[in-house]
Amino acid sequence: MFTYPNPVDDNVGRVVAGGVLIMCVAAIAFDQPWILIPLTYGFWARLAAGPRFSPLALLASRVIVPWLGLAPKPVPGPPKRFSQGIGVAFSTTALVLAFGFGLTTAAWVVVALLACAAFLESVLGICLGCKVFSLLMRAGIIPESVCEECADLSRRHPQLSDSARR
Repeated sequence: MFTYPNPVDDNVGRVVAGGVLIMCVAAIAFDQPWILIPLTYGFWARLAAGPRFSPLALLASRVIVPWLGLAPKPVPGPPKRFSQGIGVAFSTTALVLAFGFGLTTAAWVVVALLACAAFLESVLGICLGCKVFSLLMRAGIIPESVCEECADLSRRHPQLSDSARR
């Protein structure tokens, strides 16, 4: 029940990021800290079990992406799960700042940073968490066994394999 899918559909991830962006902008624009509660829950749910318990991810995967007619675009799951963990850190920090300490301005700064990452993912297809995951793998902090497909790019890009270069 608490497993993360691998691979995941990048289109679903981008639609979810769009939903996160909308929630972040709405929370800040309308000064509504309560929006941090479903935002934070969504990140925790997706980190724990992928889309299984996330209303936003279920909407994206079962309604929006099929309605848009987008063909599945499989990408490795571990970097996306890592990204959800970063979202957990940012959204939980904002939630604690707003409700635990009454520091809504500080919370909005954190949410604005989260919104920037969500914008990059949803609009441009640039996953900052995935980029950090890759850097940590190259540095040896995340072992290659966590995502063998990430470690061996020739699996996704056959033109990079040794036999293709000959």
